[in-house]
Amino acid sequence: MSDIVIREVTNNIWTFSRPFALLGVFNIGGRSTAIKLRDGGVWVLASTPLSPETKAKLDELGPVKFIVASNAVHNLYLGDFKRAYPDAKLIAPAAAVSRCSDKTLSFDGVWGEDPVDTKYGFEDDIQACYFSAFSNKDVAFFHPESATLIQADLLVNLPGTEQYSKSQSTGSFPWWGPIGKPYGWVQKKFLSARVQDPVTMKRDVEIVAGWKFARIIPCHGDVIETDGNTVWREAYKPYLD
Repeated sequence: MSDIVIREVTNNIWTFSRPFALLGVFNIGGRSTAIKLRDGGVWVLASTPLSPETKAKLDELGPVKFIVASNAVHNLYLGDFKRAYPDAKLIAPAAAVSRCSDKTLSFDGVWGEDPVDTKYGFEDDIQACYFSAFSNKDVAFFHPESATLIQADLLVNLPGTEQYSKSQSTGSFPWWGPIGKPYGWVQKKFLSARVQDPVTMKRDVEIVAGWKFARIIPCHGDVIETDGNTVWREAYKPYLD
């Protein structure tokens, strides 16, 4: 039986959630997210394998026009997605491009190398903020139509109950609980340790805080359905005061 959970989180947004253990030990779960754009195309944050179930749903939604990597380490499946959808634009942070093992890939956009005002074609539906001062070089995405923030490692919301709901593992870990939440002191400490330039980080945190989102879809852990902006502000309080 497949361990992937495909869900329409809200109108025009689907998630593809499955188990994933960091270093084979830490059950943090994984998630890809697809957005159906107003022109009928599909934008995909590709962070999990392109399983038959995933591909069937994407093909049902419409032509995939954009394949996006969320940060330096979420690059493992870009080649599979690009080969399945060769006409889609492939866009990633520069750190993901350099770390990607598939050197045959040609990227249509690179955050961190392109001019900061570069438009890739999805901006009428989705806004992006590249966190150059964060160690994983994450990009946060905002879908105003659904008031949804989509991101990878800037926030996690553990345990990933949905991601492990079809797995023999519960996804639990002795340390999860309050400290797995984005407002927990441990996660705040980890986030702070990954900031390479506080001034630049403050600028980008403020940009995201200014977006009017209620929902946060993380790559790791459960979706935060309400009060997402409040959660973001609490997690990054040192950069907003």
